[in-house]
Amino acid sequence: MATRFIFVASLFLIYLDCCSGSFIGVCYGRNADDLPTPDKVAQLVQLHKIKYLRIYDSNIQVLKAFANTGVELMVGIPNSDLIPFSQFQSNADTWLKNSILPYYPATKIAYITVGAEVTESQNNASSFVVPAMTNVLTALKKVGLHKKIKVSSTHSLGVMSRSFPPSAGAFNSSHAHFLKPMLEFLAENQSPFMIDIYPYYAYRDSPNKVSLDYAIFESSSEVIDPNTGLLYTNMFDSQIDAIYFALSALNFRTIKVMVTETGWPSKGSPKETAATPDNAQTYNTNLIRHVINNTGTPAKPGEELDVYVFSLFNENRKPGLESERNWGLFYPDQTSVYNLDFTGRGALDMTTGGNVTKSNGTSWCIASSKASQIDLQNAVDWACGSGNVDCTAIQPSQPCFEPDNLVSHASYAFNSYYQQNGASDIACSFGGTGVKVDKDPSYDKCIYMRAGNNKTVANNATAMSSSTSSSTLTENSSISSFLFVTFLLVILNIERS
Repeated sequence: MATRFIFVASLFLIYLDCCSGSFIGVCYGRNADDLPTPDKVAQLVQLHKIKYLRIYDSNIQVLKAFANTGVELMVGIPNSDLIPFSQFQSNADTWLKNSILPYYPATKIAYITVGAEVTESQNNASSFVVPAMTNVLTALKKVGLHKKIKVSSTHSLGVMSRSFPPSAGAFNSSHAHFLKPMLEFLAENQSPFMIDIYPYYAYRDSPNKVSLDYAIFESSSEVIDPNTGLLYTNMFDSQIDAIYFALSALNFRTIKVMVTETGWPSKGSPKETAATPDNAQTYNTNLIRHVINNTGTPAKPGEELDVYVFSLFNENRKPGLESERNWGLFYPDQTSVYNLDFTGRGALDMTTGGNVTKSNGTSWCIASSKASQIDLQNAVDWACGSGNVDCTAIQPSQPCFEPDNLVSHASYAFNSYYQQNGASDIACSFGGTGVKVDKDPSYDKCIYMRAGNNKTVANNATAMSSSTSSSTLTENSSISSFLFVTFLLVILNIERS
C-alpha cells in the first residue's frame, strides 16, 4: 500500500511541477509622493490578479497589508544594510526575527534579495553581498525556512562584458571577485540568478543599431547568432540567452535565470521619443504573452522563466531623465496609465477609451454568480473605496441592503461604477467578476443607476480594467482543484484497500 501511495503522490507532484509554468510579477517601488496606503495597494493588486510582487525592503505596513491575500512577495534587503548584515550573524538573525517571522506565513514570502544592482551603486558594496547572503541563509536555517525562502541578489546587465551575439555572452571580469562565490552560493542552494533587463535602454542609446520593433517584440525579421545559428526575433530573448551562455562558460549550468525587473516607460524627455504609452503597452503585453505561454528562448526552448514587470506606480521622486519617473502601470491615484492583461490572453484597452464600446444606457453591470466570494469582496471594497462609488444604499436599513448577500451588494456597486464611468465594457470588468445585462436589475425601492441619472463622474474609468481573462484563471484553478480532490480520493481508496 505504501508503494502505491508513493507512486500516486509522485504522479501528482509531477503534474503540479509540469503545470506550474512561468509567472509574471510586478515590482512595487515606493519612491513617490501620494501613493495609496499599502492596504489599498493590496486591494488593487488582488483586483488585477497580480499574484507575485517584488518589494525593495521589509516595510512592516506592506508586509501586514499582504497577509492572507495569497500574493507571493519577494522581499529586499537594501544596499545600505549590506555591511552590517555581512559583518555580524546577529544582525541577520535579529532582522529575520523582527521583520519577517511576525508576518510569515500569513504573508507569503518566497525570496529575499540581498542587495540590488550593487555594481551600479556609487559605493560599490559588492564584496559584502555574498557574506550577507550567507548570514541571511544561516538565519533562515536556524528557523527551518531555508528550503521555503530562497536567497539571492539582483544585478543589472552591467555585470556582463558582452551580450551579443548571445553565444558569446560573458561576465565582466572586474566583478569576478564576488560573482564566482555568488554563483557557487546560488548553485549550492538552488537559488536563481536574478537580472534586471531593459531593452528600452539599448534602443534609446543605440537607435541606429537596435530597431524599435526588435526591442518591443514586434519584429518580423530575425537576428541570427553566427556561432549557433539560433534565430532571435526580440532583444529580451537575446539578453536572457547571453546570461545562460555566460553561466555555462563558467560551468554553472544548473542555475536558473529570473528577471527581477523589466518594462518600458510611458513618458520621457523630448529626446526619449520611444517612451510612449503605446510602446509601453506593446512591450509589456508581448512580454506577458511570451512568458505565460512558456515559450522559453531560442537556446532554452520551453524553459521556465519568471519575470517581474517594473513597476506598479509612477515614482515621481526618482532622479534622472523624465522616463525614470514614468515606468508605472498605475498613477498614484490608482488609475491605469494603460491597461494590461496579466493573463496574456485578453483584449486590451487604452485609457483614452479609443476602442471601448458604449452601452448608451441600454445595459447594466452586475456581479457574476460564478465569481468567488474573495474576488467579489475585493472588487466591492475597491468600488466603494478607490472607485468613488457611493455605497450607502447597500448599508443596513438602506433600500438595497436586502437581500443581504455579497452578489447583490456587489451588483449594485458594480453598476454604479459602470454608469459613472461611461458604461463602457472596460468599466464592467472588475477582474472578470462583472457581467453586462440588458434587463434593469432594479427591485422594490432599490433603483439601479443608469446612464444619465448619475450624480458624479469618477476620473478612474480604467482603473478597474484588470486581467480580463480571469475566467481562464478560474477554469485552470477549478481543474487543479478537481485534480487535487481526485488525488485525495485515490489516496483514501488506497488506504481502505
